[in-house]
Amino acid sequence: MKKYTTFLVLIIVINSFISCSSDSTEDLETTNIPDDKVTYTNNIKSIIDTNCISCHSSPPVNGAPIPLTTYSKVKEGTETGNVINRIERDQGSSGVMPPVGSTLSAAQIQLIKDWQTDGYLE
Repeated sequence: MKKYTTFLVLIIVINSFISCSSDSTEDLETTNIPDDKVTYTNNIKSIIDTNCISCHSSPPVNGAPIPLTTYSKVKEGTETGNVINRIERDQGSSGVMPPVGSTLSAAQIQLIKDWQTDGYLE
């Protein structure tokens, strides 16, 4: 009986190893957003938090017209509030944001434009 039990356990162990291995790469595929896509969480939020939240808080202060405290508010401000035109200071734009301190770099402005182009990924 002991030989039979040992043999059965051995079969179960071998079967477990065989059934757990696979040459398929399907389970390795992810649904992550490609690295070249700009997202609010990975790219835009830090720009807004560093440069805009001091006035565009909730509620806004210093005459800021809208809060920019959440993804949806930043998206809305970019879609309808002409955020990009307000932050660009070249080529005849009305860029006046931020009103004090350092202006956004060309790279930061481009990230916001890319975020818009990529479809406002969260």
